Amino acid sequence: MNATRSDTDLLLLQAAAGSDQAMESLFNRHRSRLRRMIAVRMDPRLQMRVDPSDVVQETLLQANRKISKYLLEKPIAFYPWLRQMAWDQIVAMHRKHLYSERRSCRREEEVSVGLSDESVADLASKFVDKAQGPLNQLVRTEIGERVRQAIDQLPGIYREILVLRYLEQLSIVEAAEVLKIHNSAAKMRHVRAVERLRELLDQRGDESAS
Repeated sequence: MNATRSDTDLLLLQAAAGSDQAMESLFNRHRSRLRRMIAVRMDPRLQMRVDPSDVVQETLLQANRKISKYLLEKPIAFYPWLRQMAWDQIVAMHRKHLYSERRSCRREEEVSVGLSDESVADLASKFVDKAQGPLNQLVRTEIGERVRQAIDQLPGIYREILVLRYLEQLSIVEAAEVLKIHNSAAKMRHVRAVERLRELLDQRGDESAS
């Protein structure tokens, strides 16, 4: 267990014992992580209408109303619990502001919350900065554009684990909780996602060289 999670567990115990200070510390500890997640996930068109900080504040207000029940049950770790509330708000806002005029014959329409170009570029940079071998030539010639294209080609489950790990900066344990899979499955999915991305980059490098 890492220090951050251990500290959070201690604050949860203190909050359950009635400490308002511990409750405030819990929310403040995760405020910046929530804002990063929201900024990564929000469509740029939505960010023109809604400030990510407002979504953070509403999430924490909602969490404050539900914290007593959470402390009794603790169904998942604290941050993934907070994150789920933020995610639900983002989906609702996308539906309200961007998809309100769309009609569907299905009673429950899933709203896809994708990544902005900036987020995709940021994810690409995580691999550009670590480029070695054939990837160096790719970076020199295409300035990361092909990296973004390769990321777009990844299956959704692979792209998602990379976003959780490198953009939201979740641990494997947290990512597993978000994805509702075992830790070992999340670890394997991450390994395969990186391998697949490298394969796509190598293929694009070969194509550019031919």
